[in-house]
Amino acid sequence: MLRSVLQTPSLSARTALSSSLRSPAFRRFLSQEARAKIQAAVEESPVVLFMKGNPQMPQCGFSRAAVQVLEMQGVPPEKLRTYDVLEDSELRSGIKEFSEWPTIPQIYVNGEFVGGCDILLGMHTSGELASLLEQHNVIPKTEPSSEPSS
Repeated sequence: MLRSVLQTPSLSARTALSSSLRSPAFRRFLSQEARAKIQAAVEESPVVLFMKGNPQMPQCGFSRAAVQVLEMQGVPPEKLRTYDVLEDSELRSGIKEFSEWPTIPQIYVNGEFVGGCDILLGMHTSGELASLLEQHNVIPKTEPSSEPSS
C-alpha cells in the first residue's frame, strides 16, 4: 500500500496517506494526557516546529530546510518554538498520530497543522507561506510598492 501512495501525485498522496494513518491498525492510541500536552505545545507560540535536532544544529536535512525556510521568511525567534523529537520518543511517535502526518519535521501556525518540509517548501515557493505568516501577524505585511512606474 505504501508503494502505491508514494507513486501518486502529492495531494492525492497526502490524502491517501492521511486516510491510512487514521486506520485502527496504524494508531498508537495516544493517551489523552499526551494529546493535551501536544495540543498545548502547538498553541504555545505563533509558529511551532517539531524537528530532529534544534535550529542551531538540525539532525536531518529536512529539519535544516524547514529552519532555513522559516529564517528566509523572517520569522522572528520570539515567535518560533521548536521541539527536538529526538529527545523524547513519546513526542516523536505522538506528534505523528496527533497530526496524522507520518514524517518529521512538522510545522504549525497559530495552532493549525501546516505540513511537513515538502509542503512548507511548496508554500514558500508559491508565496502562500508568506501570506499565511502575514495573515497571522507572524511577520509584517509587505506593503505594495509605492514607486511610480516609468
